[in-house]
Amino acid sequence: MPGDLDAVFKAYDIRGTVPDQLDADLARRVGGAFARFAGAPMVLVARDMRPSGTELVAAFIDGVTATGTDVVDLGLASTDLMYYAAGSLDAPGAMFTASHNPAKYNGIKLCLSGARPVGVDSGLLEIKTAVASGQEPTGARRGTVSQRDVLEDYATHVRSFLGTTPGRRLRVVADTANGMGGLVVPRVFAELPFELEVLYAELDGTFPNHPADPIQPENLRDLQRRVLDTSADIGLAFDGDADRVFLVDEQAEPVSGSLTTAMVAASMLDRYGPGPVIHNLICSKAVPEVIREHGGTPVRTRVGHSFIKATMAETGAVFGGEHSGHYYFRDNYRADSGLIASMVVLGMLTTGEQPLSALRKPFDRYADSGEINTEVHDPAAVIEKVAAAFAGAEQDRLDGLTVDLGDWWFNLRPSNTEPLLRLNLEAADRAACEAHVNEVVALVRS
Repeated sequence: MPGDLDAVFKAYDIRGTVPDQLDADLARRVGGAFARFAGAPMVLVARDMRPSGTELVAAFIDGVTATGTDVVDLGLASTDLMYYAAGSLDAPGAMFTASHNPAKYNGIKLCLSGARPVGVDSGLLEIKTAVASGQEPTGARRGTVSQRDVLEDYATHVRSFLGTTPGRRLRVVADTANGMGGLVVPRVFAELPFELEVLYAELDGTFPNHPADPIQPENLRDLQRRVLDTSADIGLAFDGDADRVFLVDEQAEPVSGSLTTAMVAASMLDRYGPGPVIHNLICSKAVPEVIREHGGTPVRTRVGHSFIKATMAETGAVFGGEHSGHYYFRDNYRADSGLIASMVVLGMLTTGEQPLSALRKPFDRYADSGEINTEVHDPAAVIEKVAAAFAGAEQDRLDGLTVDLGDWWFNLRPSNTEPLLRLNLEAADRAACEAHVNEVVALVRS
């Protein structure tokens, strides 16, 4: 078993290179520790298309069943399908995926029954401690293993968020990047009166066409080209485990995660009525503005799904969104789903006559930098230096350092796993954004 657990136990999941950081023995021990921690009669297990997943899942199942816990093997799945199963079957689950990471990586996303998150502050630390102790998974009996296919039930559930009978036929192009979207996207669209084309639908965990990381602009180029070539109404770009989506409008212009959050928030509030809506602190200022305009109450949180889901549970929020393309729904067990967000936007498009480029305009109010990463020797010291430089401005430390100067603001956060600082900045227009980025980056790097 690899020795450096700190390298693979992250804030929200377990992830590393195979086999030097994550191997079958570690997967087996995590299986036993998770089964004991969850304390449920059965555990759901699913995996993405990475070649290493087969061996890791087999080992994890061995660890779970050794404790006397039964396993329901969901087979190949997207992460949001596994969350749906954990919610609808009320059972804890493990999804083997490394999301958008390259082929040499794999990982394990864990949740409790009802799709409740397991992160460093909600059980992952205890599981890590149990794995480190070297305790062998044992039970009075060996659990059973059965298979279950929930794809059709999941697809029906996702389609229910369309919210209306489609008023006009749309042409949709989805780039699934050889990830799990190639399995789930066609099944969801099979019962809808939309014309769907899927790019790179073959499940291939070596990612032969481009990385499955749609937050990077270069990974949208094939989708943008195809949207223009086919006069499509919308493009959908999914990551490797298909729980995130980024949109492209009919003019091939990308739609940011913040902008999508604002649009979906407006639709959900119009549909369900006033109430709280969650957004993380890196979302555009447009997001809380739109939430208020549609009768909602914006609730600002730290970055990360465990914080979003916990705050949704506390407030009863109907929806939550993150700049990174994660969108959470109360009626989806508070779990995130890029496909459900896609359904909501498609519902907005199909009930009107406007193209997406026009539909997005009222929500598209500011210029943002995107995430800019800088490697620094001492992230904490640099944050204090930047805070001192803007001592006269409004500041908070909810997650890293946020500085608000009225007509522009920025957040500077340390990475959970690397000596990096992540800068996100927003200003009134593109010229101001670029000027202020240069100003802050110069401080960070000086």
